[in-house]
Amino acid sequence: MRRFGLALVLPATLLGALTFPSQLQTATAQAASGNRPLTIRSDVQEYDAKTQVITARGNVQMVYPARQLQATAAQAQYFSKERRIDFTGNVYILQQGNNSIRAEKVTYLIDEGRFVALPQTNRQVESIYMVEDSELDRQNNVSAPKTPALKPSN
Repeated sequence: MRRFGLALVLPATLLGALTFPSQLQTATAQAASGNRPLTIRSDVQEYDAKTQVITARGNVQMVYPARQLQATAAQAQYFSKERRIDFTGNVYILQQGNNSIRAEKVTYLIDEGRFVALPQTNRQVESIYMVEDSELDRQNNVSAPKTPALKPSN
């Protein structure tokens, strides 16, 4: 009976010893190579293994903490080989908590950290950038000039 018990326990112990270290190596390898999570949520997602393209449709939300990016769109396609994300349909991108882009289509080139935005027909792209202006900050400490009183109209 003891031999039978050892025959069951020994393979399970060896299997456990082989399994757990490999999981730790995988986690370490991911951390060492600099991989960072980029999360995309949507109503529907498809992955094409041949082209390595992920397509997300409907209420797309992307979060990329490593680049301080958040985005929403009707659709997004992540081209893993080209390291590019194409957003389409009412795109809104918030970067570093302050800067933003609104457009119909935005391409984000991950390695370059560059955005290319296109508007809807007969419209414009809107970007808002928070600009630090130390000269303006110094002027704000001085009181604003007096505005003349409005004259009542007849």
